[in-house]
Amino acid sequence: MAREIPDLVELLAPLEGACARLGELWHPDDPAAAAELARQTLASFSYSYFAYFHATPEHPDWAPLWNPVYTLQPNPDDIYWQSPIRGDLRYRVAGNRGTCRILSFTTQRFLSGTVDELPRDNGHREVDDADLELALGEEFEVLFAAERPRGWRGRYAPIDPQAGGMMVRARMYDWEREVDPVLTIECLDPVPPKPRPDAAEILRRIGEMAHFPARKTGLYFAMQNGIRERVGYNVFEPVRYVGALAKQVYWPACFQLAPGEALVIESDLPRRCRYWNIQVNDPYFNAVEYVYRFASLNGAQAHLASDGRLYAVVALEDPGVPNWLDPGGFTEGTLYGRWYDADEAPTPKIHRVPLGEVRDLLPPDTPRVTPRCGRPPCGAGCAPPSDGGAGEPGGEAPNWQVGKIV
Repeated sequence: MAREIPDLVELLAPLEGACARLGELWHPDDPAAAAELARQTLASFSYSYFAYFHATPEHPDWAPLWNPVYTLQPNPDDIYWQSPIRGDLRYRVAGNRGTCRILSFTTQRFLSGTVDELPRDNGHREVDDADLELALGEEFEVLFAAERPRGWRGRYAPIDPQAGGMMVRARMYDWEREVDPVLTIECLDPVPPKPRPDAAEILRRIGEMAHFPARKTGLYFAMQNGIRERVGYNVFEPVRYVGALAKQVYWPACFQLAPGEALVIESDLPRRCRYWNIQVNDPYFNAVEYVYRFASLNGAQAHLASDGRLYAVVALEDPGVPNWLDPGGFTEGTLYGRWYDADEAPTPKIHRVPLGEVRDLLPPDTPRVTPRCGRPPCGAGCAPPSDGGAGEPGGEAPNWQVGKIV
């Protein structure tokens, strides 16, 4: 009797669900949009193998989530890992805290992209290094469990009984000097050996992989389209997202500009803020290339003006001023800013102007940035400032983020 061979093309048919979302894009008739969506679909599909074949709640292990390869959504300052878990089991997370700005742990009911529905505030818990009192470079271990065991005196973080996954963010501020954390995760409860999946289970997981890209695009296209529908272009809309970091206020905007134009962003800063940044996303909600382009900016990298405010410029061409955000050739997309653990959440403003009028909106003593000062040492006598700024007022300032390395 001949064995039935599974039809892989048929199994992967749900991949078309992601490409079918072309109509949700801002310019669905643009051939470039169709190509970008196909590329994004395959990127999500390649990631989904980690989600469905790498680890189990009983045998957890960190898998890459978002990073410079998987760019659908990520904060460029963060490297993300995740692992499946179960709310009725206990887990030890141990290792070295490193010296990154923030190390945070989020437990939630579903791992990203594994369900059709939008995130809800169920099964969600989070702690960061400040909550756990982890010192820079410290060797540590934390028990994650629904209840603290009687007599347990070590570090403990609660998880919801509904929890199905844990996500880690290693958030960098000073990319050149901070050190990544090194982490392990293990289940402390007795479990049987990790089973080999049978044929039916393998095919089921492949089917889930095929649905994964449409789930991801459905979530993020809805987010960016919602911003445009509510406030239009070039207006920031502060928001806290259900299921996202509770300490974080986001300030997204849909941006639009033309060649020869610039968007000047100006903002007050919170008096106390543990972390802030702003990034450029393309119109498909991917982070614009940020390893080799100046497409993101954080509080350690930014030059603050003499009036204590932030001025950043989105432009297709180098505007010759500090805090240039390069949209990578895109004239539309989204801007995402974050205030983390701040005492207030100012809402920045965006001014759309001709490129030649950028300096009219900046303080008179704003430094000039030239390509020869793009990477130290440049021979012009510049030195990286200790406060994360750029150069002296009225002088020539280097753009430290050009060519930054993750």
